[in-house]
Amino acid sequence: MTVKDKKFDPGQLTEMAAALAAKPYVPPADNLPDELKKLNYDQYRDIRFSRENGPWYGKKLPFEIQFFHLGSLFLTSVPINEIVNGRIHPLKYSPAYFDYGKNRLNTDELSELGYAGFRLHNPLNTRKYYDELVSFLGASYFRALGKHQKYGLSARGLAIDTAVQTGEEFPIFREFWLVRPKRNDKSVTVYALLDSPSAAGIYTFVITPGENTVMDVDAKIFPRKEINKLGIAPLTSMYLFGENTKNKFDDHRPEVHDSDGLLVLNGNGEWLWRPLDNSKYLRISAFVDENPKGFGLLQRDREPAHYLDFEANYEQRPSAWVEPVGDWGKGWIELVEIPSQQEIHDNVVAYWVPREKAVPQKELHYRYRLYWFTKLPVKKVPGDITATYTGIGGVSGMLEDHKRKFVIDFDILNMQKEVEKGIATLEVSASEGEITGKHLMYNPVTKGLTAYIDFKPNGKTSELRASVVKKGKNISEIWSYQWLP
Repeated sequence: MTVKDKKFDPGQLTEMAAALAAKPYVPPADNLPDELKKLNYDQYRDIRFSRENGPWYGKKLPFEIQFFHLGSLFLTSVPINEIVNGRIHPLKYSPAYFDYGKNRLNTDELSELGYAGFRLHNPLNTRKYYDELVSFLGASYFRALGKHQKYGLSARGLAIDTAVQTGEEFPIFREFWLVRPKRNDKSVTVYALLDSPSAAGIYTFVITPGENTVMDVDAKIFPRKEINKLGIAPLTSMYLFGENTKNKFDDHRPEVHDSDGLLVLNGNGEWLWRPLDNSKYLRISAFVDENPKGFGLLQRDREPAHYLDFEANYEQRPSAWVEPVGDWGKGWIELVEIPSQQEIHDNVVAYWVPREKAVPQKELHYRYRLYWFTKLPVKKVPGDITATYTGIGGVSGMLEDHKRKFVIDFDILNMQKEVEKGIATLEVSASEGEITGKHLMYNPVTKGLTAYIDFKPNGKTSELRASVVKKGKNISEIWSYQWLP
C-alpha cells in the first residue's frame, strides 16, 4: 500500500486512511518464508542490524534509522518509506543491512521481504554515540527514551475493546513514512498508517529527544463500524509486585515493576495518584472527567536499593505523560490491571475513553503531547505520594484481620508544626465499608508526612480516597485506591 504519487502530501495520507476505512478490512498477507517463521528466540536475536550499512549512516544527520528483521514473533511485513526533499522513496529490504550471525538464510528469497519495524538513534546521552531513542515494533506499539533511561513501558496508537468479554482488538501500523532530517534538525517526523477490523487512521509523530523526549502526536481516526470501547493515547506497562502487593512472590527482589502508579490531572485541576497493584482479580478503574489536562503511568520510585536488580535497572525506566491538546470532551481515564505471575508480561493499561461512541465514517481527531521522562515535565501541587503500604488493620500485634491498614507517605516537607497543631489534617473517605481510624504524623526518616488509615470492608468493592488538607485546600495529591473483596 503506497501513495499514488511520489510527491509527498500529508493530505493524501489522510485521504488514504479514509478510503481504507470505507472498505472491508483485509488482514496483512501471510507470505513469510517458513525459515523465518520457525526462528526461535535466540536465532532471531542473532540477526543484527549493520549500522555502517544503514541508509542514514555517515551523513552527519542528527538521527539514524535501523530496521527490525522479520521472523519469530514478528511476522507482519511493514513497508517503510523516507521523504527526501518532498518526494517519497521506499526503503526496500536489503541483506546488506543485516548480520545474520549463525543463521543460514536464503537471502535470495527475501528480496521483497520488507521489515517488522524500525528504530531511530540519536546522540542522546553523549555526542560521540548514537543511542537508541525510539522504536516502532509490533501492532501499533512504540516506545521511547529520555536521557539516561532504559526501556520500560510502551505506548500504542489505539486501543479497542480492552478488557471487554468479546476480546481485545489490536490495530497495526500498516505503513510508515519518515522525513529524512537535515543536519541541524532538532526533531524528526514520522507518519504512520493505522489499520484494524474496526478502524483506520493516520498518525503524525514529531519526536524531539532530550532530558525528556517529547512526541507531538496527531491522530486522525476513521471508524469502520461502531466501536464498543475506544482507547485514546494508550500506555502499557508491567507491575509485578511492590510495597503494597498483597499476594507475595517468592523473589529475592523487594520490587519488580516498570511503573508504580497512575497520575491524573483532571479537568477540575485535581491531582490524583492511584498506586498500581497486582491482585488475584482483574481490576478496571474509571476516572470520569471532562477535558482532562493529563494522565500518565509513572515510575516514581528511583532508589536502586528498592529493586536490587542490577541488570534490569528498574529505577531507570521512563515514566510517560499524556498532555491533551485542545478539548477532549466528556469521558473517562480507564486503568486496567491484569493479574500476572511473570515480569515478561505487560499487565497494566491506561487510556482515555470518549463518552460518545465511535460511529462508521465519522472522523475522530485527537492531538496530544507525549512525554517520556524521569522528572514530571509539568508544574503541580507538592505532596507527591511516594509509597503505599498495606497490611492487617488495627493495633500492631493484635491481628484484627477483619480490618486493613493503609500507610501512605507524602512528600510534604517542613510541616511538622502544622500537623502537631492540627492546621494540616488528613481527609479520608470510602465509597463502601467504614474508615475506623486515621492519623497523620511527621515522618522523621523521610522528613515528610505519613498517614495511617484503618479500613473495615463490608464485602463490596470500595473506592478509597485520602489527602492532606490545610485551610480547606488540598496540599497533596489525592490518594485513590480500589479495594476488592
